[in-house]
Amino acid sequence: MSGSAVRIDTLVLGPLETNCYVLRAGDDCWVVDPAWPQPLLDRLAEWGAAPGRILLTHGHGDHIAGAADLKAAYPDALLCCPAADAEMLTDPQANMSAVFGFSITAPEPDEMISPGQTLHLGPTRWEVLDTAGHTRGGVSYYCRQAGVVVTGDALFDGSIGRTDIPGASASRLLKSVRVTLMSLPDDTRVLAGHGPASTIGLQKVGNPFIVQSETQ
Repeated sequence: MSGSAVRIDTLVLGPLETNCYVLRAGDDCWVVDPAWPQPLLDRLAEWGAAPGRILLTHGHGDHIAGAADLKAAYPDALLCCPAADAEMLTDPQANMSAVFGFSITAPEPDEMISPGQTLHLGPTRWEVLDTAGHTRGGVSYYCRQAGVVVTGDALFDGSIGRTDIPGASASRLLKSVRVTLMSLPDDTRVLAGHGPASTIGLQKVGNPFIVQSETQ
């Protein structure tokens, strides 16, 4: 995906096929959810892109597995984590990687991210949205200029994140999706943590979790 202001490349990484997004605007670069070190590091080298920030949507192991290698390769990159999920980075039990037979950890964050913040990538502005519920601190990153929101595991094409796991809340996630995400323009492109991209408009009419919640 590319536009006049920002280029977004999607890499599907790791055993759980997690979507990692490389965002570039001008000379600036971010990596969102570095799910596995390869082929992410190869692509960054190929593109000559040095990330200034490593942004996490939440703290689960399949979204942070490449963070340590990425920080080692680019030590000046700021590892940015939602504040309420920060303890998950260094605890395989808390980030649920231990459940899948891994022991994934990431460095402690350089910067805590909170809803309401605005981050700048080149000429573009990205709002940090509260989309907690899949985890206590889950966030999404929304750029009105690019017409895109990166939702992590809050919202998928036709589904929402799991809430039958420690730290999750079904009522909170449904509120996050219905109040925060569904208030975005219908043509906003949804870049999820797993699976294909969609739009807010399509999810309003085709996502059973949202349709059902609106009728209750």
